[in-house]
Amino acid sequence: MDLALLRTFVTVHRAGSFTRAAALLGLSQPAVTSQIRTLERQLGRPLFLRQARGVTPTTIGDELAYKAAPHLDALVEIAGTGLAESTVPRTLHLAGPPEFTAERVLPALASRADGNGQDQALRVSFGTAEEVLEGLGAGHHDLAISTTRPRGALLTATPLCDEEHVLVAAPRWAARISTAALQRTGAPLLDGLPVVEVHASLPLVTHYWTAVFDSVPTGSGRVIVPDLRAVLSCAAAGVGLAVLPRYLAAPALARGDVVSLLEPVVSPLRTYFLVVRTGTLAVPTVARAHDRLLRAGAQWS
Repeated sequence: MDLALLRTFVTVHRAGSFTRAAALLGLSQPAVTSQIRTLERQLGRPLFLRQARGVTPTTIGDELAYKAAPHLDALVEIAGTGLAESTVPRTLHLAGPPEFTAERVLPALASRADGNGQDQALRVSFGTAEEVLEGLGAGHHDLAISTTRPRGALLTATPLCDEEHVLVAAPRWAARISTAALQRTGAPLLDGLPVVEVHASLPLVTHYWTAVFDSVPTGSGRVIVPDLRAVLSCAAAGVGLAVLPRYLAAPALARGDVVSLLEPVVSPLRTYFLVVRTGTLAVPTVARAHDRLLRAGAQWS
């Protein structure tokens, strides 16, 4: 079986469309279509179902991708670096949420040397869980940090750490809310108070309300900004309530810039996962970064 055909097939499988695969491979779309048809003729089975927007793999297509992708990734790594370790370290392409990646992941990676005593070259992209997993599957990234565990066999996820969430507000808001009353009354005491969040759907506030108060928030966000560091700044400025990771809020809590409104017996948690394309932990650069982050994650709380 022609390895070039397999490489094109795996790229289409990850990209979900002939057009996007063609761009990734530097080929024309007709060339990609022709190669897939050739491979399908050789196998005597369809590998993709053509749809109005992209393609969907058949069962045979998924099985072939699961078997072939790890080996192709390893071959690409050998071709790119040679049989011996290069004197210039391979660049690791990392993707994840901006705050967690900036505050925890990058310090753990950037301050450590690789197995040859060389600094690891990094290229970092930020995005939502959906965006980073899609980019990883399409081959844009080597390693992704996600709050969503991916489905299917092409991506492999390992729990990295749990993140505790805390409900905070500026002192002037906290002075109006009795912790004891909040423990007795619950969410109704907070109805109508302004909220700062990362998305209009209020994902963190809703998760907290559901876990702690067994209810859903009734208000809407006064400020919506897609970065938890900005959410913290707004909360400290007195804009409204916010739900934040404790590690991120800890310095502001210690300074008194914000106050924890409630300390439930069991705090809401969110799990982060380290995600790779299945089989790519055989690539030394990916494996080293994966191992460093797992060891660092064991110390995070």
